[in-house]
Amino acid sequence: MKPGNHINFLLRLLIDYVVLILTFLSTREYISGLGDVFFSGFNLLLLCISIIAWTVIGMSLHLYDEFRTRSFSYEFVAILKTVLLHACFFTFLFFYCFKYYPYPRTFTLLYAFLTFVSITVVKFIVKQSLLRLRSNGYNIKNILIVGTGDTGMKFYKTILSNDHFGYRCVGFVDEQTNPYLNGQYLGKISDLTRILESHEIDDVIVALPETLNTEMENIIITSEKEAKRVRIIADCHRFCTSTASMNFFGKFPLLTIRTSPLDDLAKQRFKRLFELCFTTVLFITVFSWLFPLIGILIKLSSPGPVLFKQERWGLKNKKITCYKFRSMTRNSDVVDASGRYLQATRNDSRITSVGRFLRKTNLDELPQFFNVLMGDMSLVGPRPHPIPLHQESKNTIQNYMLRHVVKPGITGWAQVNGCRGETRISGQMQKRVDFDLWYIENYSFWLDCQIIFQTLMNMIKGDKNAY
Repeated sequence: MKPGNHINFLLRLLIDYVVLILTFLSTREYISGLGDVFFSGFNLLLLCISIIAWTVIGMSLHLYDEFRTRSFSYEFVAILKTVLLHACFFTFLFFYCFKYYPYPRTFTLLYAFLTFVSITVVKFIVKQSLLRLRSNGYNIKNILIVGTGDTGMKFYKTILSNDHFGYRCVGFVDEQTNPYLNGQYLGKISDLTRILESHEIDDVIVALPETLNTEMENIIITSEKEAKRVRIIADCHRFCTSTASMNFFGKFPLLTIRTSPLDDLAKQRFKRLFELCFTTVLFITVFSWLFPLIGILIKLSSPGPVLFKQERWGLKNKKITCYKFRSMTRNSDVVDASGRYLQATRNDSRITSVGRFLRKTNLDELPQFFNVLMGDMSLVGPRPHPIPLHQESKNTIQNYMLRHVVKPGITGWAQVNGCRGETRISGQMQKRVDFDLWYIENYSFWLDCQIIFQTLMNMIKGDKNAY
């Protein structure tokens, strides 16, 4: 860690320590009774434990990372995680170590609440103050850009349009100048030593292209069409997304151009455990009587089987059998004369009277909970499409196959944002895919809960695009 970064880290820790002490004292004052000793040796022990725990948890959850170029939302999430884990730690202490603490257990809840509010407010004020200082020319980092090509100039424009980041370009170094440098060309790479010695520079940004080989782009595009993750030993900013990450394989830096929280095996297992518990409860409490009732209604409305089975593609392009309650007449056409998939349309003659209600309320999708139990699908994820529609979209929709790096879902982020029904109009399928990719790259347990809740609300009020 550089000296400047080290001082910055210590100052941020010190500010948090002051906030923790003040919130601890405020909480202690609130719960103290008449005649209590306000601050005993035991309370001092608790405060020390709190500060140590906060430091360890905060550093583990990246609370003290550099947030200079990020919005406050990133820091807010780190604060929330730290406070929650800190509160869980204190709860554990009171239940298992300090059972005879003479004050109400509301201490932990109130302390956590005050800490969250205070830390958030203080860090927001500090963030805004630093932004204002940087905009006025203070707390600036001087950088030297090596490379005057397209990459270097785009990076330079990013600096100019984001002065609140707190960076100032001292100049450029390259083998040849660029007419757009406005006198900021400082010399060739062979002059770098002289330039660094004669200018006050904090960081050197290397923006030289490693190669102009078009094969790199072809490999990436082809791999992503087949739902394969790409790791490259290069700095290919043109292909990177906001979720790109880098790690080391031996001495080689490997850049993963697109990542997801679900790459974490622990998150996959937690998601799976939640889905199994949730689905089991539904089968015991609701589906045990709802499935037979829907089956009887389907049988009374039209001849044919109760369940409709359809082959679709799931995780890693593996084919799965997707189950639904039959909502159309038996032997309905699935494709037209030219082989194109016949999507359901408004007032579609193939849909039965009961089927129209089932589709409007999403009840036709309920048998896919069997798919969840079997492990073919998730509660929440990109919706799997029928194979004819899948084949059409695979070669025409950008990044379509990246939906298959996770399990398909009964419902998804695209569906709760209104992307249901036909996709005949240009751009509709691309919009749906964009929503799916956003979900994959921003997955969290709470996002799944939000999507499930929104789906339930849509089932109750009905969806105008479901027919």
